[in-house]
Amino acid sequence: MKSLHRPDLWCWSEFNAERNLDFHSYFWQRPEGNVVIDPLPVSEHDDAHLTSLGGVAWILISNADHTRAASVMQARWGAKLAAPKGDAQLPDWQGLSVHSWMSADQLLPCGIRCLGLQGSKTPGELAFVLPPGDTLYCGDLVRGQHAGTLNLLPPARLVDPRLAAESVRKLANLLDISTVLVGDGWPVFTVGSQALRALADRLRID
Repeated sequence: MKSLHRPDLWCWSEFNAERNLDFHSYFWQRPEGNVVIDPLPVSEHDDAHLTSLGGVAWILISNADHTRAASVMQARWGAKLAAPKGDAQLPDWQGLSVHSWMSADQLLPCGIRCLGLQGSKTPGELAFVLPPGDTLYCGDLVRGQHAGTLNLLPPARLVDPRLAAESVRKLANLLDISTVLVGDGWPVFTVGSQALRALADRLRID
């Protein structure tokens, strides 16, 4: 796995030729039990790295389209899985054991804060703010098609563009976000709040 901006955060990736960008999964090492977000299939090399860091206690899924390799990781590690309550009625959870349904504005026991995102391709998509509060993860609605900037999920995949734009404006109002980690494309390091505000300005609807 690749080391990120903090010594407790790691990432592994898979290039998607159709969209011409990388998909990412994230690993947060913590003494109380390691957390993985939106897990992709893991290579033998990355599996060995995960093992050396203590395995996986919890899997967080940001939206129903990002179950990815969660079932394999559950079988491998016996990890518990948390999923968005707003997506609970979708069929994507078949074969998975969901231990906890997460809601918008919920503070998880691990310290991650859940933020609801409306207008995206699933009704319950969540973003996550990792403690101490300077790192934001967005799984689908916000992505990084071009290095150094953020963009929105393509319009054809949005359920409601106006609500999606409003969700981005709420993210842009977060204070002290230095890093925006994304499920798809380039993360933004050090200027996260500015990148979110710039995206919100481009999406402004009068």
